[in-house]
Amino acid sequence: MFEQERMVEAILFASAKPMTTRQIAARMPPGSEPAEIMYGLRVRYEGRGVQLVKVGDAWAFRTAGDLGFLMEEDAVENRRLSRAATETLAVIAYHQPVTRTEIEEIRGVAVNRGTLDQLIEMGWVRIGRRRMTPGRPATFVVTEDFLDHFGLESARDLPGLTELRAAGLLESRPPSDGLPAGLLPEKHAEDEANGPAEDLFDDE
Repeated sequence: MFEQERMVEAILFASAKPMTTRQIAARMPPGSEPAEIMYGLRVRYEGRGVQLVKVGDAWAFRTAGDLGFLMEEDAVENRRLSRAATETLAVIAYHQPVTRTEIEEIRGVAVNRGTLDQLIEMGWVRIGRRRMTPGRPATFVVTEDFLDHFGLESARDLPGLTELRAAGLLESRPPSDGLPAGLLPEKHAEDEANGPAEDLFDDE
C-alpha cells in the first residue's frame, strides 16, 4: 500500500490538471486501489503546507489556503471580466444547468454570444446536456477548472457575495442600483441582507 501511495503522489504532483480516480488508476499496476489511497492521503496531508483536495470528480495537490500569500509574487494577473461576463458566469454557477434563454431571463438582458464564447474559451464554462424541450436548447455549466480556480470541491460549495468579493470574482462598489433580479438563489439572500445592494460589476 505504501508503494501505491507513492505512485499516486507522483502522478498527482506531475499532473498539470486535477485527475480523476479513473485516470490515476489507468497509470497504476492492475489491482491498485487509488480511490481508497486518495482518501487516506487527504487525511495525511491535513494541516500541511500542501493539501490533497477534491475538485469536482478529480483530485489535485494545492497550497494550503492560509499560505496563499506566499505565492503572491508568482500570481498571474488575469484581465478582469466584463460586467456581462461576470454576471453571466454567476448565473451559470448558481443556477446550472441553465440555458441561454434562462440566463437572459435572470439577467433581464440579451446575452451576447461573445460573452459565452469568452467564458468557454477561459475554460470556466462548458456546454452541458441539451434540454428535452422543444428546440432541445443547450445548457451551460461551470467546469472543474472554475471550481479549481476558486478552491471549490463542487458547485454546492459556492460562496455568498462576501466570499466572492474576497476571491476577486466580484468587485466592491459604492451602493447603486443593485444586482439584477434573481442573480443569486434564495439560499444566498442573507449576504444581501447584511447591507445595501451594490453594483458589483465592471461596466463593459
